Amino acid sequence: MVDPLSWFKSSASRGAVVPRQLDDVAPGELRKTGSSTSMAVPIRSMGLGHLERITAHLLALEPHDRYLRFGYAANDEQIQRYVASLNFARDELFGIFNRKLELIAMAHLAYSVDPQCTSCAEFGVSVSRQARGRGYGSRLFERAVMHARNEGVSQLFIHALSENTTMLRIARKAGATIVRDGSESEAHLHLPPADFDSRVTELVNEQMALTNYHLKVQARQFWDGLALLMEIRQGVRESRERVRG
Repeated sequence: MVDPLSWFKSSASRGAVVPRQLDDVAPGELRKTGSSTSMAVPIRSMGLGHLERITAHLLALEPHDRYLRFGYAANDEQIQRYVASLNFARDELFGIFNRKLELIAMAHLAYSVDPQCTSCAEFGVSVSRQARGRGYGSRLFERAVMHARNEGVSQLFIHALSENTTMLRIARKAGATIVRDGSESEAHLHLPPADFDSRVTELVNEQMALTNYHLKVQARQFWDGLALLMEIRQGVRESRERVRG
């Protein structure tokens, strides 16, 4: 079986971990009216400024999740090397953040470095344990597919362990061809060319995600400032009581 991993520089991204409990749906079904997944999930692009959060997210993965994500039982040092090797100038990384600005789910879209396959990319995803059951794996996959189309990618690959049935199910529902070779499987998805709708949708989604992120930053700053103010007031109150005593 052809190993498309040889086409990608980010060989550490050998798989995708989406916990089995995750209630995933196929791309294209995410916006169905009345569906529990119809609510928009802000997904923003990440850069060098997010390295610390990316590292914290991956290091917090449980051993089995690390195994599914990287294709081997990655230790802390190996994860840190993977993060250090991320090429933000070439690849694309997407993240979902909670109200505390913690990265709870992320995807890595790695573009091929093989001159014979310039229109190919590989997808990898991970979801934190506390964020399971919300369909984030499918959301990130849909976001990555849209971006890949707009960047001229025609073939998307997912290399996953065969036991990672959730990730393979997401790929299969999207129309990917699954080829199994023992303990490992490959999903090949042909992407249609970009169109006006895909470009506008990505632009709108990215702007909404950035706005959401900045609002979370401002809210965090407000509550941190309020907590500091309360500490100062408490200190002043205690000082006055000591003087009176």
